Amino acid sequence: MTDLSITYCRPCGYEKRAREAAALLRERLGLDPELLPGKGGVFEIKLDGKVIAKRVKGHFSDAAEIVTAVAAARA
Repeated sequence: MTDLSITYCRPCGYEKRAREAAALLRERLGLDPELLPGKGGVFEIKLDGKVIAKRVKGHFSDAAEIVTAVAAARA
């Protein structure tokens, strides 16, 4: 069993990005990530407790990049 989560800042409006990434993860990898609302500008993808992608100043991973990072982390 894979523990996959996407924590997103609800006040910042990142829920749409989180839902898009979750949909693509389901479609391409058959994974159903848990969506966790947060605050403080967070957008972070964790696989089995390890951060594999996150928003950093100057870069915001799109859904395809997130799928690639999750696939690579599972390999």
